Amino acid sequence: MPKIPAERLEEIGRALFEAAGTPAEEAALVMRHIVGANLVGHDSHGVIQIPTYIERIKVGHIVPGAPWVIVKESPAHTVIDGHWAFGYVANERAMRLTIEKAEKSNVAAATVFRRRHIGRLSSYSRMAARAGMIGLITADSGLSPKAVAPFGGRQARLGTNPISIAIPSDLDAPLYLDMATSAAAGKIAVAVARNEKVPDGWVIGADGKPTNDPRQLRQGGALLPMGGPESGYKGYGLAVMVEILCGLLTGLGFDVEPTGGHNDGCFMAVFKVDAFRPLAEFQKEGRRIRPRSEGDAARRGQQRCALSRRDRAYARSRAAGERHRGRGRHLVQAAHPGGRIRPLRAARVERDRMSAPATSA
Repeated sequence: MPKIPAERLEEIGRALFEAAGTPAEEAALVMRHIVGANLVGHDSHGVIQIPTYIERIKVGHIVPGAPWVIVKESPAHTVIDGHWAFGYVANERAMRLTIEKAEKSNVAAATVFRRRHIGRLSSYSRMAARAGMIGLITADSGLSPKAVAPFGGRQARLGTNPISIAIPSDLDAPLYLDMATSAAAGKIAVAVARNEKVPDGWVIGADGKPTNDPRQLRQGGALLPMGGPESGYKGYGLAVMVEILCGLLTGLGFDVEPTGGHNDGCFMAVFKVDAFRPLAEFQKEGRRIRPRSEGDAARRGQQRCALSRRDRAYARSRAAGERHRGRGRHLVQAAHPGGRIRPLRAARVERDRMSAPATSA
């Protein structure tokens, strides 16, 4: 499978989005997020999304250049209407403002509604961590088709409802959590594209029975909550809380709406560490977490919680002052089912993928 330099791929993506009517500045921001996802190994949020986004622009689901409007605010909170903009554009701006408010107020929060898919949540929580703060963000899929069955159920009633928390630390690589509250999320589309099976406990078919065929999700099936058939009540509980923060608190609403477009509701909060204790002490003490977790996992004979290869590469590239991380300066294009490369210009997407629920992890 050929490899394409990241800079070249960003250039191609920018040209595609601009041809579809996206302002140049927005196209560059969107491609930075998309290629960044591939570079850290999250192909489900990478270039595989480009045809879907362009199709959404064509049908009016994404509005390039849409206004970003503050509906209500105080020194420590903001309510933002994205007017169906690219989620990347609306959310990055919202997180920047929330960080600015937390710098002055020590704690700040924001809700964002009426904007589209926001990609990897850690892209935003890590903005706060780089500013010496703790960043938290959650997202749901509003009034749209759903993909996740409640614990014990067989019909999709929830989005994948991801959560991300990022912590400022002195570790060799970023310290953050970024996960869906479902057993899987974007990895399903990647498995379909690669014609691969998925592990047990991820998907059930329309008959409610477990399946390893990821295509069953789009044929009336559903994802299971995180924890699978035995402990899925944990993921289900988290998913409901995300619906409340991102659907009810934002005013976006949440329910199964088969004709609805993908519309992430979002809640974010930022905590200034220095307001609670000195940042340097917090970061230094945080270094103890990794050795402790690694040793404990090793004693149990389970897989260790260690830096992944892409995180180690990140640390090396940061030390070297390189721009690109994770996979270095190249990334692999998504493969079409059957093993063929899927050309970006020719790629088309099924109509039902246009309304895929919020995904992370």
